[in-house]
Amino acid sequence: MEYSNDNTTNRFVLLGLADTPINQAFCVLIFLIIYTLTLSGNCLLIIAVRINSRLQTPMYFFLSNLSVIDIGFSSCIVPKLLLITLAHDKSVSLLECAVQIFFHLGLGGAECMILAVMAYDRYAAICKPLHYNRIMNKGFCICMAAGLWMVSFISSGVHVKFAYHLPFCRFHHVDHFFCEIPPLLKLSCEDPWINPTAQYITIIVYFISIIAMCSFFLTLISYVHIISTILRIRSIEGRHKAFSTCTSHLTVVSIYYSTVMFMYLHLSSTYLPNTNKVASIIYTTVIPMLNPIIYSIRNKDVKHTIKMKLAFCKM
Repeated sequence: MEYSNDNTTNRFVLLGLADTPINQAFCVLIFLIIYTLTLSGNCLLIIAVRINSRLQTPMYFFLSNLSVIDIGFSSCIVPKLLLITLAHDKSVSLLECAVQIFFHLGLGGAECMILAVMAYDRYAAICKPLHYNRIMNKGFCICMAAGLWMVSFISSGVHVKFAYHLPFCRFHHVDHFFCEIPPLLKLSCEDPWINPTAQYITIIVYFISIIAMCSFFLTLISYVHIISTILRIRSIEGRHKAFSTCTSHLTVVSIYYSTVMFMYLHLSSTYLPNTNKVASIIYTTVIPMLNPIIYSIRNKDVKHTIKMKLAFCKM
């Protein structure tokens, strides 16, 4: 098969989500609504944490980081998706794909790790309440946040560096609505187990999967200790109060990891384009919209602050 080593001239054609004008218009409307809700919900949550002194806690510090991640996650996918859906020319350059992959993988890795850190925060609050302020001190929180951002984007940058030099076919269509690793690896003109660059990319994909798995197991271990501690609480009211502080985070973790693991941890031989599109839509657009709703709906302080802020804006 013919391919080009000059990747600066390569362009990918994203097939998008719909073919007919009616379906395209429907998709644009739905994703525009989702994107608007994502931006407004996460921005309101960040503002609520900033202006309410009762929310100046480690949990909400990390939640603000999660909101920034969700805004970036959705922004690196949805605007381009809307343009591709409406435009006649659905092609993107390799450089555009590389930038999208860089932010997509970097923010995805950061979200996995921030969820693990938030689980550890809940572990410290419930299992080590007397030592909570010492464990989750300001310096530790800042170092953890800075570290996870750094690790995520360094691994993402290394991945993109190798991906940029992978030999792709001269003419190719990506059966997806944005540049993502599984469909792009299918476009390599050489066997990934023969081409050294493709081998490196495969290794790095597994490395990123290991980051996600380690974050997941750290989250799981934290919740094993949390649940065992809650079960030792004698009063039913005490159990309910302790567990209620974890329900929002546990819901977000369950939704996020179920889709991400399905997308990245199954064998490439079982890659199913339509099924993976659905999974990608959920974790790149739907989950960033749901996160601020999930965290706000059960929190009186957050809801009260947002209502006050909205009332002030109307004046």
